[in-house]
Order: sequence, then C-alpha cells, then structure tokens
Amino acid sequence: MKNSGLARAARSTRGAPKTSGDAVAAAIIANGGSPHRLATRNAPKLDAAELKQLLRTMLVIRAFETRTTELFHSGLVKGTAHSSVGQEAVAAGAGYPLLRSDFIATHHRGHGHCIAKGADVSRMMAELLGRKDGICGGLGGSMHVADIGLNIIGANGIVGASMGLGIGAALAAKQRMSTDAGVAIFGDGGANEGIFHEALNMAAIWKLPIVFLCENNQYGLSTSFLESTAGGSVSARAAGYGVPGETIDGNDVVAVYAAVDEAIARARAGEGPTLIEAITYRHGDHSMRANLPGYREDEEVERWKAMDPINRCVSMMMERGALTDDEYEALVAETDAEIERAVEFARNSPEPDLESLAPAVSAPFKSTGVVEPAPGTRELTYLEALKEAMAQEMERDERVFVIGEDVGPIGGTFGVTRGLFQRFGKDRLMNTPISEMGIAGAAVGSAVCGRRPIAEIQIFDFVTFMMDMIVNQAAKLRYMLGGSPTVPVVFRGPQGGGIRLAAQHSQSLEAWFAHVPGLVVVAPSTPYDAKGLLIASIRDDNPVMFLEHKMLYLGQAAPVPETPYEIPLGKADVKREGTDVTVIATQVMVERALQAADMLARENISVEVIDPRTLRPLDMDCFIRSVKKTHRCVVVHEAWRTGGLGGEIAAQINERAFDWLDAPVERLGAMEVPMPYNDKLERAVIPNQNAIADAVRRVCYR
Repeated sequence: MKNSGLARAARSTRGAPKTSGDAVAAAIIANGGSPHRLATRNAPKLDAAELKQLLRTMLVIRAFETRTTELFHSGLVKGTAHSSVGQEAVAAGAGYPLLRSDFIATHHRGHGHCIAKGADVSRMMAELLGRKDGICGGLGGSMHVADIGLNIIGANGIVGASMGLGIGAALAAKQRMSTDAGVAIFGDGGANEGIFHEALNMAAIWKLPIVFLCENNQYGLSTSFLESTAGGSVSARAAGYGVPGETIDGNDVVAVYAAVDEAIARARAGEGPTLIEAITYRHGDHSMRANLPGYREDEEVERWKAMDPINRCVSMMMERGALTDDEYEALVAETDAEIERAVEFARNSPEPDLESLAPAVSAPFKSTGVVEPAPGTRELTYLEALKEAMAQEMERDERVFVIGEDVGPIGGTFGVTRGLFQRFGKDRLMNTPISEMGIAGAAVGSAVCGRRPIAEIQIFDFVTFMMDMIVNQAAKLRYMLGGSPTVPVVFRGPQGGGIRLAAQHSQSLEAWFAHVPGLVVVAPSTPYDAKGLLIASIRDDNPVMFLEHKMLYLGQAAPVPETPYEIPLGKADVKREGTDVTVIATQVMVERALQAADMLARENISVEVIDPRTLRPLDMDCFIRSVKKTHRCVVVHEAWRTGGLGGEIAAQINERAFDWLDAPVERLGAMEVPMPYNDKLERAVIPNQNAIADAVRRVCYR
C-alpha cells in the first residue's frame, strides 16, 4: 500500500481559527471520557481525493482488524492480538502528514498505525499467522509488527516503550541535520509510566522533532482512565514541560490530521515536541484473548459505537458532496478484497524453521583480520585508555556520540569522558537529566535509526532503571523484527566494590546480562584490553554491556598502542601460562589471580590464568583447551556465586571436559551479602589473592 503522506508534509494548519467542539466534548464526557474541553479547528480544506484516501485507510484498518478477529477465533492467529476497531481515525489522521523518511513508534495495538504508515498488509497478515513471509519473519507477531525500511521502528509489547524509542529516533533525525520528524504513539495507560515524563522532558530540553500522541481509548486494560489519571487530562501535562499540548476528538479523522500536521510542521521547523491527546474508544475488549468479566456498561459501548469514526467520516463526506453511496460501496469492496488477498498470501506462506532463529538474535561479529598489536612502551591508565578509545572512534565515525548524566564539562563521575566535551562539543557529548530510562531509550532508538551511541551509566547499579530498554528492546528488537535491523549501542560504566560505596553502589551484575540472548557482555581487566575491546564494541552491530570495574580506574598505567585497534569480541586471553591448574578470573580478579599464581609458584604449583574478557559469548574453547592440559580449574569473580557466571563456566567445563578433570571445578565469589560500608568488612567479603591461592590448593591437593 502506497504511503498516503508523501504529498502532505508541507501542509500546515498552524494558527487556524478554533470552532466550538462542545457537542463532541459533551458526548465524550457523558460516556466516561476526559472531563475537559477539546481543542478544535476549522476543518482543513481537503479535497475529495484526499478525504477518500483518509477514508480508504480507515477501511483497510477496519477490514484488517475484523478479519484478524475471525482468524483468531478460528485458530489461525495464535497467542493474542489487540484490535483497534473504533480507533481508526487516530491512525489514519496521524499517518497522513508523514513522509516515508519520518518515523513512527507505536504500542501493542499498533496494526492500524503501521498500515497508515504504508506497511504491506499481506506481510502483516503473514506475521500475525507466524509465517516466514511475515513482515518480521514470523518471529515478532501481532504486538511487534515493524518495518525499518519504512521507519516503522516497532509496535511494542512493553507499555510506554514507544516514547523512549521515539526520542532516540528523533535524536537521530536531529543529528543527521535532516528535516525528518516522527510520532510516538502510546495509550492512556502509557501516559502514567515514568518514561512518559523522562521522554517528554528530554525532548523538550533538546527540542527534538517528535509528536507525542496519546491514543486515549478510556481504559488501561480494564481500569478506567478517570480512575487512573490525576487531573483528568494527559495533554495538560505538557504545560509542565513548556511544550504545546491539546486534547482532540480522536474519532474525527480530519481533526486528528489537522493536529498532527501542525505538530509535525513545528517539529520540522526545529520548534520541538508537541503532546496531543486523542480521545477515542475501542469497540472490543482489551485483547482477543482477554475474555475478561464485564467492566464496561453495554450502554456506554453502544453510545461510543454511535460515534464510529468511519461512519462520521462517510457522513461528513456525503454532506460535502465528496462521496456517493456507490463510491463508498466500491471502496468497501476494494478494501475487503485487499484484505482477503492478504489472508490468502498469509495462508500460503511457509512456517519459519529453527535454522532461522539464531541468525536473527545477533548480527555477526565483524572480523577485522588484524592481529592484535604489540602493547609497545607508551603507557596509559585504564581510564585514559577508555577515553582514548572513545575519542578515536568519535573522530573516525560521526555517528558515534556519548550520552549520559554529567558526561559534559566535568567528564562524568569518575572522569572517563573528561576533556571530550571541550573537544567534540555538546552535540557529541550529550549531557542528560537524571533520566536512566530516557537515556536508555534515546540510545536504543537512535541506534536502530543508524547512530552509534555510547550510553554511560553513571553508577552501574542504576542499570536497574534501564532494564526494559536493555533486555526487552535492545536485546530483542533485531530478533522480533526478523533479523533485519542492527542495534549498535554500547552501555558502559563502573561496577563493583572496593571504594566503600556500600550496598546500592557496589554490585557486580554481569550475570544478569550474560543470561540474555542478543546482548554482548564485555569486561576488560587491563588498559590494553580496555581500549581494544571498547573500540571493537563501538564498531559492533550488537548491543554491548561494557563493564568497567571501579578499582581498575585506580590502577597503574600499562603499555597501550597509540593507533586504534580492535580486540575481537568473544576471545579470551591467557594472561599466564601454567600446567597444574587453570584459574579463570574476571575484571579486578585477574590481577589478584596473577598475584596468587606468583605466591603458588614458590610452592611448585604452576597456575594458568585466563581472562575471558568477553562474558557473552564465552570463549569456552580456550577454557577447555587449558583444562584438558591442567586437569583442574578454579573460576573466580567478585559477583556472588549463586546464579553467577562461575556456575555457567563450571557447568560447561563439566559437560565438555569431565573426563579430563582430576577434581571438581571450584567457584569463588563474594560472600552472599550486600556490600558492607565498613572498609574492613568490604575487603573481607570480596575474594583476594589469598582466597584464590587457597582455592587452588584445595583443587590441587584434594
């Protein structure tokens, strides 16, 4: 279906005189809607062809949703789907002003929005049937329909996620210095998520080219809008952020078009975001699977059906002489036939196979073909090596930028970005509000749209605020979209204990991320590794969790080449050769393992020390080769043992090298308590070189 908005981008109704909307407002208030006056405009002078295009889009959406419901009840559409019947005017009106290069980000009820942006209905239907020819290869399903080629960056199953991804897409458009803009569509339930406030604030302070469009259908699943939203209005919140906000009649397709068209024009002109609340109503239940006990009065549903957006549009067009009965019947027949062809296409599409899954999870690592350079004699600290890696990549690739709290003039809490702001400016070192969800959303959304962000997490414990964007978005977007997009984002920052920051600022959380397919987890232990691995991470096409231990910031300088270089991701490093026992150690534990090896050498115990460097994927081949030589293994990390990475490494060694082991694999980690503040206790709960040496002795003399 051809994008209907290509000819509409220049039209603006800014400044159009207002007319009374009291009749519509009264009807909405009477039916449990938002108790405030609607903003209305004189209807734009759309000609008959333009109105027919809007009507046709609504009819396609209605036919698609109606047929999807039938297919769900017949068992062909599985899982669930969320129908937008009754809300077609929002999708059609909002999609009409958009260019192909403009973006949309939407939510779980997103079929109509994707259709209005030009998505292929046959491939959409195949996706709902879970077929190989689906728009996402049958891997995303109803809630995750997207088409990166059309800048549809996703329907999304996580409430409110469209706003986080949307500010990232808008940031990418602004960084490209284009006139592209876009719309983040969310429901009234999403307006009460924290990401709403973080995204609106960031968009306002940076004047991002985005329209926040709240599709207020009166219910968040079964909870009424009036019972869940203080103040009775979403759009009124715009005033708190200094941006325009208005509530419109979401069942009037021309009113939606007029409001979004004006807001998009503002965005293209560099005037920043607009918040629009479109009052509408879904005719059906929350989802096709819901089968919930009644939570809406039948009379209420019928009153809203009487304000059906398609019927209202048809009546208006006939009154204007822009549509005849025969023309309307022909449009209905045409759109019904289009959807039947889509169903037939979907039915005939093959099922995806297991072989399609793994390639969709992660983009392949790029082989540089370059051998790791010799360290040389020039020395840098760990912190300086990280800074040099970022500076060299920012010089090499204009798409690379840093985003995070306090990364500007002061250079971050630990000074890792110090000096970069003065060198590259505020557009490349983006100093943010304290907004972890917003930072993560902007990073992931901009990465999907072609940028290469480095998101600094000020203290890694704060990653808990970012988990949705990292685990549900960055790690899964490529997969849910059928393996087509890349998500080249690096999340980096300090973790671990040792400097008396207590329980909420000292955790080692790498196991969380190593558990998630789609993420790459990197943990360098030396300045040399830090530079080469960070450059490789920035250049990689996958989301990377780059873990920097705070104690390593305080370490001594070591040789680091001046020229840029990459250390291949997924490749471990043997830091010391040995014959009696293998010690696999991560981050700050690497140096302690080397110290333990020196102690044990005096006892004629030869220790081989291996640094995994990348924690997902693990270089198990390296570990297995070593264990087959030494026949013993100790795995040591600062994180707690329970559920930690040591257990995974030990399990795989048992699976692949059990016959070569002369003793069980020993695991060493922190005491199973949150990090204490007292310095003596903190040192006591973290493994040291003596504890590592004792573990080695146990496996050697058992």
